Amino acid sequence: MRTERFGGLDRFRVAAALMVIAIHTSPLASFSAAADFVLTRVAARLAVPFFLMTTGYFILPGYVYGGGGGGRLLKALKKTGLLYLFAAAIYLPLGVYAGHYKGLTPLSALKMLVFDGTFYHLWYLPAAMLGMAVIAIAAKKLKPRGLAVMTSLLYLVGLLGDSYWGLVKYIPFISDIYGGIFAISTYTRNGLFYAPIFLLLGAMAAKTEISHPPIALALSLGAMTAEGLALRALGLQRHDSMYLLLPLCSYALFMTLLKCKAPSSERLRAGAAVIYIIHPWMIVTVRFGAKLLSADRLFIENSLIHYAAVCALSATAAYLWTRLMPEKQKKCRAWAEVDLSALAHNVKALSERLPQGCALMPAVKADAYGHGAVAVSRALNRLGCRSFCVATATEGAELRRGGVKGEILILGCTPLSQIDMVRRYRLTQTAADADYAAELNSYGKKIEAHLAVDTGMNRLGERAENSERILSVFKMKNLKITGIFTHLAAADVKNDGAAKFTAAQAQRFFELCGWLKEQGYEPKKHILNSGGIVNYPELGGDYARPGIALYGVMSTAAGTDGCELNLRPVLSVKSEIVLIKNVKQGENIGYGLCVKAQRDMRLAVVPIG
Repeated sequence: MRTERFGGLDRFRVAAALMVIAIHTSPLASFSAAADFVLTRVAARLAVPFFLMTTGYFILPGYVYGGGGGGRLLKALKKTGLLYLFAAAIYLPLGVYAGHYKGLTPLSALKMLVFDGTFYHLWYLPAAMLGMAVIAIAAKKLKPRGLAVMTSLLYLVGLLGDSYWGLVKYIPFISDIYGGIFAISTYTRNGLFYAPIFLLLGAMAAKTEISHPPIALALSLGAMTAEGLALRALGLQRHDSMYLLLPLCSYALFMTLLKCKAPSSERLRAGAAVIYIIHPWMIVTVRFGAKLLSADRLFIENSLIHYAAVCALSATAAYLWTRLMPEKQKKCRAWAEVDLSALAHNVKALSERLPQGCALMPAVKADAYGHGAVAVSRALNRLGCRSFCVATATEGAELRRGGVKGEILILGCTPLSQIDMVRRYRLTQTAADADYAAELNSYGKKIEAHLAVDTGMNRLGERAENSERILSVFKMKNLKITGIFTHLAAADVKNDGAAKFTAAQAQRFFELCGWLKEQGYEPKKHILNSGGIVNYPELGGDYARPGIALYGVMSTAAGTDGCELNLRPVLSVKSEIVLIKNVKQGENIGYGLCVKAQRDMRLAVVPIG
């Protein structure tokens, strides 16, 4: 299922790889040292943070926000480690030729492998691995805000050893500390001080939004350029990889790219990786070729042509590599596409229909009605939703592992054998009636729950008239009842009988809630389902549980009669035309001769089954 498109990220991967080549070739150095500094030592410094944020976005949200990552971290570490070994191997001859490995000691070898990289551009790979490990380990003890403080402090330490070195290098005690750091890592641009903050920002980008990211990018990039030029003029820089405004600028860039809804491209991702890994060999190739052809002035002394030649060779190598990649066979003849902009539209439309103080608690059960529960819930998180409904504990655990934040209410009954899953993933269980609540209480450990009340649907829920049994549930010592709800049986049908039945259900529910308040209990209330939001929004409550309406349709055609609620379908099923053929007037089409062409026609054959 195609639920999200990351074409903006995939296209910028290639641009970022070309920016890394610019850092290593200084394309404007022949023309203007200041312009080259702005290009390569300021603007191009966004490339590596972008790569780190992309890793954080796809790998770390589950670790940062709870619920784990479904093994994503170990897979990412393994993949990055294997790439590092491969890259180190192909640069071994060049490193030996350049004398990089002469006089290696155990400490210098460790420094090279873990911090500096076995070749100058390969430092990124161990930095990404170390940074991911730092975030995952710290996330076991720290909440996202704590992680933000920790990574910001680490970045600040790195910043003082990089672009702001001039502020501390003459302070005896502090300069001694940095001397120790530089003994094990040539730069503070590494997996300990540099990588964690960008990995965390990537994870946070999966959960947050900013207004007008292109404007934020333009303003922050302009400010960072001024910062870089000022530091250069003052002579404070030991290196120029870290700026005070770099995290803000990187975040604005990443959020801007997420707005691009172009299709994802595996070939672009692979091609960018090839460009990044192979370009130092191409620098050597261009220089060797230039000397062989006595064309130093053109291909070496002219920095812009030198850069263009290295880019061309690197891009050619990437193209050839991706052409050799086997074409992924489509898994199906038809696919579903989920339009997250339509989802956002529906969230806004439903929210605006509710009274103030009534928040959405979207139903994402049954894989979000076939739309993809994790992807939809993460999108809803970004839209501000902090409460969800699922059918089972297994569904709730899947959301947590996918990094979904907020309350997750299980609407169904969870067997006692699975209650440990409810606690482990911080889920909220429905107490379906007083007897089931007693079973939950017998588990012996605190469980957060919402109580279901039956006001006339005759499914789950303790009957509303059994007030004493309901009160006994609130008094159970191992249950923390934080919510109470009922389900409307006829809210999606608009006629006098349905309206009277709905009014009676609401009266029973709110009278019970009023009586509980007199007994000293005032849990959060929710009564509205999709039909209720459309037809009876005035009933309100603390939450409303949109189900099918959230996805742009209603369960009955009468559900939106007389209602101006403009919902958009979120799901579309698509296929491809495999054949176009001409049919003459009078010919039959398909099984049973049930269709006869009334005129000459062109038919498209779609392999949807």
